[in-house]
Amino acid sequence: MKVYRNILFQNLCVTILTGGVFGVAHAGGVMQRVPGDPVRLASGLVAGTLVGDGVKAYYGIPFAAPPVRSDRWRAPQPVKPWMGVFTADEKGPSCLQPMRAPTVNHYFGAQVVSENCLYLNVWAPVGAHRGEHLPVVVWVYGGAFEIGSANADIYSGRYLVRNGVIYVAANYRVGILGFFAVPQLARQSRHHASGNYGLLDQIAALKWVQRNISAFGGNPANVTVVGQSAGSMSINALQASPLTHGLFDRAIGISGASVMRGGALGVSSLRAAESQGLHLMHAMHVTSVAQLRGMAPDKLLALAAKFRYRAHMDVDGYVLPQSPYRIFEEGREQRVPILVGSTANDLWTKIPLLRAKDVSQYRKYARQMFGANGAEFLRVWPARTNAEVVRQGRAVSYDSGMGLGALSWATLQAQHGSAPAYLYLFSHTQPYAPGVNFSDYDPATADANHFSDVPYWLGTYPVYNRFRITREWKPIDRQLAREMQDVIVAFAKTGDPSTAEVKFIPFESARPYRTVLGNNIHIEPLNARGIAFLIAHPPASHIPLLRPHKPKQMY
Repeated sequence: MKVYRNILFQNLCVTILTGGVFGVAHAGGVMQRVPGDPVRLASGLVAGTLVGDGVKAYYGIPFAAPPVRSDRWRAPQPVKPWMGVFTADEKGPSCLQPMRAPTVNHYFGAQVVSENCLYLNVWAPVGAHRGEHLPVVVWVYGGAFEIGSANADIYSGRYLVRNGVIYVAANYRVGILGFFAVPQLARQSRHHASGNYGLLDQIAALKWVQRNISAFGGNPANVTVVGQSAGSMSINALQASPLTHGLFDRAIGISGASVMRGGALGVSSLRAAESQGLHLMHAMHVTSVAQLRGMAPDKLLALAAKFRYRAHMDVDGYVLPQSPYRIFEEGREQRVPILVGSTANDLWTKIPLLRAKDVSQYRKYARQMFGANGAEFLRVWPARTNAEVVRQGRAVSYDSGMGLGALSWATLQAQHGSAPAYLYLFSHTQPYAPGVNFSDYDPATADANHFSDVPYWLGTYPVYNRFRITREWKPIDRQLAREMQDVIVAFAKTGDPSTAEVKFIPFESARPYRTVLGNNIHIEPLNARGIAFLIAHPPASHIPLLRPHKPKQMY
């Protein structure tokens, strides 16, 4: 029987010739054959590899055709079936994006990037087989819609699947190739929409799961989507989209939401998205999409960076017929249980209120943050002593930014939906090695910062020490990781995240509670009136990477 390792090679050659691949190639190991392979998919036979710990993996499976040439800025097209057996022992290329510097915290190794990137990876217990109906967990990565990859080992399913689930991580287009919008593209679309190609990739991957996951022992009727940051914003938007009915049954949102009132992070109007696209075309001295499709992808990426293009979702009338907030407000979202939350220091720039040392400063910063609504803020978030100033400032910071996104998501579902919502806060600080430093933040002041909970949810914390020792993991970290993985598995199996060690209370806007995940796991009551105020009057975004670029006036 012919082994089809050359399918991936042929596809890579196509993109190399069009200027689409650069970076360092992924080093594949020696394939350890999986008993019972090959597995029959809708597109052909596939064989995986054993990765240890009773886990098998299938890397680099194409779930759509390469989005190149005339398919650039087009909805993902069906994958071409193959003959023989596809040898899925090496990850496919990541989607085109800038490289991360090795000095940043989130450096997980060099990677191949390409415009031809619509591949996914599957992990499963070695004994899983067709007909077993295991719960399925699908990961959606973050990265401000500009970077990110399903291939990063921090998103590996190797550890989670040991608890009896199937795990899938799929690439989606990012940056200008994933979210570019202009009127010409809308006119070429039978849905009269432009942008959101990255979201359409995510939907295509979920459809692939529906068609194929039973071959690996998964249950297509029990799919949980999990995402972090822009991945969580994506899941929030997918829950609002009419295109996702029946594609997933539960959702976990980690530090990101698209339903913040008064302008959600990561989503804009179609008009604003197309205005930004037109501004970019004007700056590049091109007049047609055909010219852009003929441009080498690395040059396109460089020009997008030069002219400060910012990728984000848009209300295109098709994937998102209205804003996610309005869809949730009208109760038209997918009726699935959700588990949402944030980290205790989920603001990349702290809110001014945290600088207050006494009552007078607290009142000053309240007026600075909320203007005419400052007096009302002080009524629902009062501070009469200096001790209360510190406590209230910290509480407001927890419930701002990404925290407010999670609260908005949970509140809208509790008020207008029919499925339960659960809320958490991650408060544990990673154990940084003495003297370690990063170019993007200071470990001494990081606290429980954005992204810091991901290695606990997935059990992938050893990845941080692959290239240099940056953490000194302790028994409490390993225990917390086990407990948080158990939460994901419990939620995937039952729709209730509670376990023997970690308890949750369904969220109610009138009597809100959340589960705090940290050194001391506990349930805490929240300030219902204070939360309602923040949802109605959200503080300005202090997360600059997620602020859409405002284009200059077009002439």
